[in-house]
Amino acid sequence: MRIAILSRNPKLYSTRRLVEACEQREHDVQVLNTLKCYMDIASHRPSIHYKGVGLEPFDAVIPRIGASVTFYGAAVLRQFEMMGAYPLNESVAITRSRDKLRSLQILARAGIGLPLTGFANMPDDTKDLIRLVGGAPLVVKMLEGTQGKGVVLAETSKAAESLIDAFKGLHAHFLVQEYIKEAGGADIRCLVVGGKVVAAMKRQAQAGEFRSNLHRGGTASLLKLTPEERSTATRAAKKMGLNVSGVDLLRSNHGPVVMEVNSSPGLEGIETATGKDVAAMIIKFIEENAKSNRTRTRGKG
Repeated sequence: MRIAILSRNPKLYSTRRLVEACEQREHDVQVLNTLKCYMDIASHRPSIHYKGVGLEPFDAVIPRIGASVTFYGAAVLRQFEMMGAYPLNESVAITRSRDKLRSLQILARAGIGLPLTGFANMPDDTKDLIRLVGGAPLVVKMLEGTQGKGVVLAETSKAAESLIDAFKGLHAHFLVQEYIKEAGGADIRCLVVGGKVVAAMKRQAQAGEFRSNLHRGGTASLLKLTPEERSTATRAAKKMGLNVSGVDLLRSNHGPVVMEVNSSPGLEGIETATGKDVAAMIIKFIEENAKSNRTRTRGKG
């Protein structure tokens, strides 16, 4: 098969592992810098050019699109979909999952467990917004933040009021969520491939930090999921429409709650913690499912 990987940095661990997995299974693989792809949109035969040359058709595309280039990356992926290539994750599903508010609304509608969450533009009553999520301590999240950036813990009601009022003054879009104290600064990353959890790890925040992201010094370890956690992760991935995703869960007193569904989960932490060859699992999924023009949305939406 001819497989394209959309990635701005071929040296990243996840990109390298996917390339290795493709080569081990004797596929023709090419890493394309997403921002260097440009498209012939008006033509009756849609095409993509790269470094001055029109690309030959690919059987499948693996999007590793960074959050900062979601808009352009999704446009490039839609073009591949219009050309008949099979996307590991569809453009519509990626943009859906990247919209934190929309993704939470979709999960809530499906009855999937979530932290109490409030959203407002210019609430006149900050105190009422705080009450909606059960009071302090609470977490304020910028909608555009990734890898723990733009996420702040307000430990008291006074601090929460000041923080929310500051974000309002900046005209920033933000969510207010309950703080799951019983999680103890730990979360669970479930790697879902083709509707199954193929690997899972516990991420523990370092001392004095409530964000467990590995980029912020968190540590990863192997753990055994409960049946409810496994079901929650697979349902969340399905509702987002993602074939491959990283579903982040917290263990709360009322069961597992979903924090986020990531459409481009990193492979280094979870492969190291579990010892599993997740990259090979992803390529095997493509082999079993990739067919021309199989994209459900065909670049629409």
